[in-house]
Amino acid sequence: MNKPKAEELRDNGWKRAWLGLGGNIGDVIKTLGNALEDMAHAPAIRLKAVSSYYRTPPWGKTDQNQFVNVCCEIETGLSPEELLQFCLNLEKKYGRLREVKWGPRTLDIDVLAYENIDHYHSETLDIPHPLMTKRAFVLEPLNEIAPDLVINGREVKAWKNECQNEGIVVLPTHFTIR
Repeated sequence: MNKPKAEELRDNGWKRAWLGLGGNIGDVIKTLGNALEDMAHAPAIRLKAVSSYYRTPPWGKTDQNQFVNVCCEIETGLSPEELLQFCLNLEKKYGRLREVKWGPRTLDIDVLAYENIDHYHSETLDIPHPLMTKRAFVLEPLNEIAPDLVINGREVKAWKNECQNEGIVVLPTHFTIR
């Protein structure tokens, strides 16, 4: 099993990674677009692909507003832990408060997968994201941009086909880099 240490993951090459973004407070589409724009202009990140935006029912804690979710593929010079910190900083920039587990949020960014890492675990990060294969709000947009990406021995498209996607709607909004 491939379990590299964080310090071994940083090299001079760039790696692909896949992120899931979502929110359900405020002007979520604008927030998601701004966060993607920030990624596109970050020195250590190259935005390679962005899925459509999806309106999705809440998961886990269901007594809240629907979410808007999107996935993206990036290339990055950041290690997985550095990428997580970058994502946490973006969440904070856009007003994310961590008050209730799976509760309402302005912006949530999850590191879903990272090139050449089958399994990674630290106190702050698990790769692949441990719940992604059970979440249609991740699998629907991720399948759009990376159907052949292998997670836990299976392609995203296979995981998506087994996941309940009731209530998920593709929105007419698309991200374009400004």
